[in-house]
Order: sequence, then structure tokens, then C-alpha cells
Amino acid sequence: MRLGLIGLGRIGAFHAQTLTDLQQVGSLVVADAVPAVTAEVAARLGAEAADSPEKLLASGVDGVLIAAATEAHPALLRAAVDAGLPVFCEKPLAAGLADARATADAVRGAPVQIGYPRRFDPGFLAVRGAVAAGELGRVHTVRSTTLDPAPPPRAYLAGSGGLFRDCTVHDLDAVRWVTGQEILEVYATGADRGDPVFGELGDVDAAALLLTMADGSIGVISDSRYNARGYDVRLEVHGAADSAAAGLDDGLPIRPLGPGALAPAGPAHAFFMDRLASAFRAELAAFTELVAGTRPSPCTVDDALAVAVAAEAATVSLREHRPVRTDEIG
Repeated sequence: MRLGLIGLGRIGAFHAQTLTDLQQVGSLVVADAVPAVTAEVAARLGAEAADSPEKLLASGVDGVLIAAATEAHPALLRAAVDAGLPVFCEKPLAAGLADARATADAVRGAPVQIGYPRRFDPGFLAVRGAVAAGELGRVHTVRSTTLDPAPPPRAYLAGSGGLFRDCTVHDLDAVRWVTGQEILEVYATGADRGDPVFGELGDVDAAALLLTMADGSIGVISDSRYNARGYDVRLEVHGAADSAAAGLDDGLPIRPLGPGALAPAGPAHAFFMDRLASAFRAELAAFTELVAGTRPSPCTVDDALAVAVAAEAATVSLREHRPVRTDEIG
């Protein structure tokens, strides 16, 4: 098939390489706001270059992927849907919740997949399968962890929407998706004890969230921008009959201590692109199936909207120092 990719920054360039390597993709058309970047990626990967999103959408592609800056997502998503194309859009739907709601309303029912790669990680898939099969019995606690090796650049942080909207959304989506339960309430705390940029931007560099799920189970999320040992993404699910975990592989960036403690074989995962490499590939392969019409969206705009609401609840909770129900968020 012939696919288009808009946005060739860090994740966009990574997706371009992945798409080029997929057998299902016969040709790729790329576009970026910076013409030199478009030309470089097109030349390196043997892709076609388009000098604007409009020309890319009119170039005869079968589907389009959006990896542009967050503020561009709503307009590009609507334009691609209006062009009758299946769309993969990186999270989030929009920078703000009001725009996210409006965008979801505008494209609901169209073949749209939102980028949440943990849904395609083999460990996360296996844990979800175990929960769905009842192997863990009554689930009482879910723990999700995301620890970055180092903070992103200031320019990225300034437009990210904050830790909850940029990073924690992956944990919120994973907890909701693995358990099959909606998030009813969020209680969040955070700290900005690292680079002064976080305080200057009204952001935090470490946070913990306590979730109450629809069935009464508890979710616990721990995130940080500082984990010098590497990129740490884990999930634990504890039930009355058994417990299961994802992310406890040889690349786990942690140093076990105590008698008989065995360290992971290593090397430690350095960044999300190596920790989730297979997940990203499976995610984009799933999009080719959506384009082909052989599967429904594995992550819908309503999934993304539910996560956006929970992230907003976390933001309000942090600011007001109280639990916030998701149905409070207008």
C-alpha cells in the first residue's frame, strides 16, 4: 500500500524507518514543516517528498500517519478524515481537553487509530490476556511505571502540556486497557526538584497517582523524568488468585540489592525507541490492517479522550491537593 507520513521529528523519523521496513508498505510519501528535513528523510529512505500536508493528502495515498507537533493534530486529523483516508495519529488528540473533545466529535466513526504503543508490547498483551481470562482472579491492584533516563529539551517541555498529558497518559491508557475498567477518580502528587525549568513551566519532574477504577480496584502510577540507569516501563497486576508483570526483562534498568539478588543480564534499555521497538513495529503493522479494512481501530479517539480526561483530572488534583473524579472534568 501507499502511505503518507506528516511530521519527521524524533518519533516521525523513527516511524518513517519502520514503515519503510514493513513488507505491507510499497511506497511512502513524507512531509515536514522544515523542507530540508523532508528532503533528507526522503533521500535516505527512498520515499517521495511532498512540500505540504495538503499535497501529501492529494498524492494518492491509501492512509496517512500524523506525527507532527501536538498543536497541529486537530487540523491535520480532520483534513485527513475529510479526504476519506484512514488515519494514524500520535497521542494526544490535541493540546487541550476542549480541543480534544471537539476533534473526537468531528472524526468519530472514521477509521482512526491513536498511537499508544504499550497496547502492542508482548508483555503488556500477555498480562491483559491473563486478566481477561480470569487467571488472576479478582484484580485488586495495578501498578504502572514510566521512568525516563533524562528530561527532554526545554522547547519540548514547554509545548508538552506537562508530565501528566505527555508521559502519564501512557500509564493511564495501559491501566485502563489492561484491566478493562474505566478510571473514576484520580489523586495526584508531584515534585519539581530537578532542573529549574519544571518549576518555571509549572510542571513536575516526578509524580505519583492513585486511581480508583470502576470496579473498585486500585491503580498506582509512578513517573519520573530522571532515571539515570535507563528507560523503565513496567506494569504489575495483582489479583486474589495470582499476580503478573510486564517489563521484567533483561533490559530492566534497575540494580537489585540484598543477598542472592540477581541483576538483569542487560544491557539496560536506553530509551523508548529500543524498549518499545517491537511494539512500535506491531502498532504500525496494525495500522496497515486498518487501512486494508481487515481490523477495527485498536485504539480509538474515545480511548484517547478517556485518557485525556484522566490526565486533566490529575492536573486539577495536583493543583488543588485533592482527589478528583473524572466526571467532574467538563
